[in-house]
Amino acid sequence: MTPVETPLPPIPERPQYTFFVTLDYAAKSVSVSQTVIYPNDTGETLESLVLAVVPNMWPNCFHLTSLSIDNVSTADYTLSGQRLEVYLPSPLLPQEVVALSIDYTLSLPFAAQADPSQERPRIFGYTERQVNLTNWYPFIVPYLAGQGWILHDPWYYGEHLVYEAADYTVNFRTLNLTEGLVVASSGWLETDGEWKRYTLSAGRAFVFSVSPQFEVDSMQVDNVVLYSYYFPVMQAHRKGGQDVLMVTAQALELFSRRFGPYPHRTLSAVMGDFNDGMEYSAFFFMPRDFYNSSADTPQNYLTFVAAHETAHQWWFEAVASDQALEPWLDESLCNYSERLYYETYYPDLVAWWWPYRMYYYDARAKIDIPVYEGGGFQPYTNATYFRGAHFLEDLRTRIGDDAFFAFLKDYRLQYEGRIATSADFFTVLRQHTDADFSDLLQTYFKNPDR
Repeated sequence: MTPVETPLPPIPERPQYTFFVTLDYAAKSVSVSQTVIYPNDTGETLESLVLAVVPNMWPNCFHLTSLSIDNVSTADYTLSGQRLEVYLPSPLLPQEVVALSIDYTLSLPFAAQADPSQERPRIFGYTERQVNLTNWYPFIVPYLAGQGWILHDPWYYGEHLVYEAADYTVNFRTLNLTEGLVVASSGWLETDGEWKRYTLSAGRAFVFSVSPQFEVDSMQVDNVVLYSYYFPVMQAHRKGGQDVLMVTAQALELFSRRFGPYPHRTLSAVMGDFNDGMEYSAFFFMPRDFYNSSADTPQNYLTFVAAHETAHQWWFEAVASDQALEPWLDESLCNYSERLYYETYYPDLVAWWWPYRMYYYDARAKIDIPVYEGGGFQPYTNATYFRGAHFLEDLRTRIGDDAFFAFLKDYRLQYEGRIATSADFFTVLRQHTDADFSDLLQTYFKNPDR
């Protein structure tokens, strides 16, 4: 009798992350069991895996308790700062799969504590009103053939991490104040027992924000459920939370038409107990003080920042880029998306938005700078956000609306789930226009040969 071979399981399209997470809200601590199924689609043989462990940048925060490869415990790794390198017992050939399991605990830092690597407010940790789990788990960073693992040094402003798309199953529970806690997350809530199970497909960064003080409004746009979480400390905050929900809904409908369908089942806009906006998968934070500016007019920061952060679900999430070396690729597109929002819903305010938004503007800046050459927060934002928006406006004028929007939709389609570069951007652009825009490259780019 001929034995029947058991077929090998298919190689997953993306890395698969599975978590069991217990948050002790009162103790501000987290315990995690995590498994990563990693398919080697790099085209090269790998001797090790490199993971970003951002919580290890804070003293006494990250505590590794066990690590195993394919269910075999190992101590063959190095952990220094944010970099964890795990040495494999045998080389991982192209199209092979490895399973990495990690158990660890997090002692969350107080978010007001200064972060020596960042000038902007820090989000990870806890405040008096919320716990925020952002970049909280070790994740395998991208590997580029011929370059190796991509893990940049943090900087005083901007972002430094680069994310591969991955699939997530996150089992989450809370201890202490469990009955009063409201949980905002990146995922779709599939089960709601002691363990809440959230899922997310092709996401870049899975996050949570948890608070006993959250109030939440929601609505549905087509097949997407939108949530707005906020602290109802004053009536203005409640109105701000409702306005954020409305703007997010409008922006999602607009950007889905202009750029292609929104990639997830939910989108959560969360009021941060700090003054900064930040994007993650199916989730973004809004700055606390902007909720006080909500009024009966869309002429305010709350409106255009909510549109901006929504746009990151296309330019960061669907199409990723190297946020440290080429930040203009997502920030310019998101800033210009604010202009598209006003153009569509409040056309009379476009002329107001340009000078009001460009509060610090230097027409000499070049947009293609890494965060490390920004020269300070304001010069950096001027270059990558403001000058970048002017470049896109001039480009649109040069090639025409039909070509411009066909290009953006195709760019998203071709690089869906991938990490795009400036070269990719201009390759797709030239597939949609024969117009000469070399003078724009000379004006806006430090390296105009693109």
